[in-house]
Amino acid sequence: MARRPTVADIAAACGLSVATVDRVLNARLPVRQETAERVFKAAEQIGYHGTGLIRRRVEAGLPHYRLHILLQRPDQLFYADFARELERAALSPTQFRVTATISFLASQTPSEIANRLRDAARTAQVIAMVAIDHPAVTAAVAEIEAAGIPVFALLSDFASGVRRGYIGTDNTKVGRTAGWLVAHSAPPGKVAIFVGSHRFHGHELREIGFRSYLRQSAPHLTIIDTLVNLEDVNLAHEATSDLLRRHPDLSAIYVAGGGMEGVVAALREEDMAGRLAVVCNEINAFSRAALAENLITALTATPVTAIGNALVNLAATAMTTRTPESGGQTFLPFEIYVSENI
Repeated sequence: MARRPTVADIAAACGLSVATVDRVLNARLPVRQETAERVFKAAEQIGYHGTGLIRRRVEAGLPHYRLHILLQRPDQLFYADFARELERAALSPTQFRVTATISFLASQTPSEIANRLRDAARTAQVIAMVAIDHPAVTAAVAEIEAAGIPVFALLSDFASGVRRGYIGTDNTKVGRTAGWLVAHSAPPGKVAIFVGSHRFHGHELREIGFRSYLRQSAPHLTIIDTLVNLEDVNLAHEATSDLLRRHPDLSAIYVAGGGMEGVVAALREEDMAGRLAVVCNEINAFSRAALAENLITALTATPVTAIGNALVNLAATAMTTRTPESGGQTFLPFEIYVSENI
């Protein structure tokens, strides 16, 4: 039977005296935050049974922030994955504590978004949200910011000039990259674009970037009218099936937002693997399988881990500086996946 690690083992692992470690464990005398954190890391590394106690000692004197995050569509794999990364990010800081509440919007209705923002503001010190850009949303953000509660836009910008900052990818670059991928893989023909909503600023920017690149560099491709799928799998499925019937010369599809699962399902039903260039978003078990089947040509993936870390740090900064001016945009690099690098 393995010997349980002792206080002496912790002291040896972190290079401190037994007396110092004992002070951290039992809060006998104040110690520096850096020293307490050093003891905790050593205890965790060697598997000391009282690690939880040490963590409570370490956290006792730290600043504590309440962060409320509103996301879209809990039924989508992407948002489930994103929520897990945000929860992990909230537990990561060692200089402060974050209590993160994550909830989901039932719809993209501006009035519902505004109401949920106001509800979150009753208990949160900082709010972050994925939402459409609409005057009603901007008004609610202005009201909450005026009350001293910073609001951050995630993934898709909104309330520009009012919200505290934007954290996500440069969506124009994402769209132009998707255009490059389609231009280099699609035969001559028509191209369809899906967006979740024209009110999603990020989707609009992706569409602009995509169209701009194809106009400039792909004269063999003709873009048809943009389709709105509300990021709904069933709507995306029906629309894709209809596209295939109406446009026998369809050569590419770009899904600028959600709904990828419905597009892929329709392509699979029509045995379209390898016959169209298809560019979608996000890497997960479903999209990996679709890449392997050649139903998707390429994916652009949102850096959810980096976004979570950036949000937590910017939220803490907003609470400590209390700067009322609207912040800028935090652009994080996206990734590209094809069948050969999954």
